[in-house]
Amino acid sequence: MRKHKALLVLLILACCWTAAAAEKDMSIIEDILRKVDEQSSFPETDLSAVLTMIIEDPEEGLEKIVVRHFRRDDGERFLLLIEEPRTQRGQGYLLEGDNLWFYDPSSRKFAHTSLKESFQGTDARNADFSQWSYSSSYKVVDYTEDVLGNFSVYVVDLEAVDDTVPYPYAKLWITKDSNLVLRTQEFSLNKRLMRSGLFPSYTKVGDGVIPTQMIFIDELVEGKKTQISLSEISTAKLPDNVFTKAFLERANR
Repeated sequence: MRKHKALLVLLILACCWTAAAAEKDMSIIEDILRKVDEQSSFPETDLSAVLTMIIEDPEEGLEKIVVRHFRRDDGERFLLLIEEPRTQRGQGYLLEGDNLWFYDPSSRKFAHTSLKESFQGTDARNADFSQWSYSSSYKVVDYTEDVLGNFSVYVVDLEAVDDTVPYPYAKLWITKDSNLVLRTQEFSLNKRLMRSGLFPSYTKVGDGVIPTQMIFIDELVEGKKTQISLSEISTAKLPDNVFTKAFLERANR
């Protein structure tokens, strides 16, 4: 009887230790997600850049879009102004908190749109240009350790905690030494792979880091992808009127 009791106690302790270890491991990954968010956030400065987007579509061929991007994380604002092609010049997007507006200079009208929507029919989503928060939008479901190229990474499975994100499930490949997201996979509600993302290069900007190259792959249409390259990156203070509808209306005059 004593042996059985001792064995039972050992089993209970082992289960408790395993549960505590698992909980501790999850907290480590949650902390890593917070670091990912913090180093890609710019609460004290503005951020601006030129985005050159190359869209490869097996039916439409190659397309190039050049966008000037202005971002202010304090207040959750961004403005996207299309400069090329000429037929779309002056079109733009303005995020004001929870409201995202699309402006068409040909009609001189604003239309309400969503961060979940595709940007100009590309494989990028409007949400890709805003301040991103994995730690508040998702919960950690599971993780493993792996190697991606020359990097030791955590492979993290995430589940959305609300419906504000474009995809309810995601998988991230995060470097262990620098907390950089190198690869993503995003899934629909029924766990179908919808989009993959690659982030092969980063640059330090002020106290943070941002990807200078992003590749989004449409997993539903073979051969369709969008590559985005960043240039003219700046953290200089922007005039307040940049983040207004009036600025968009005047931009192409």
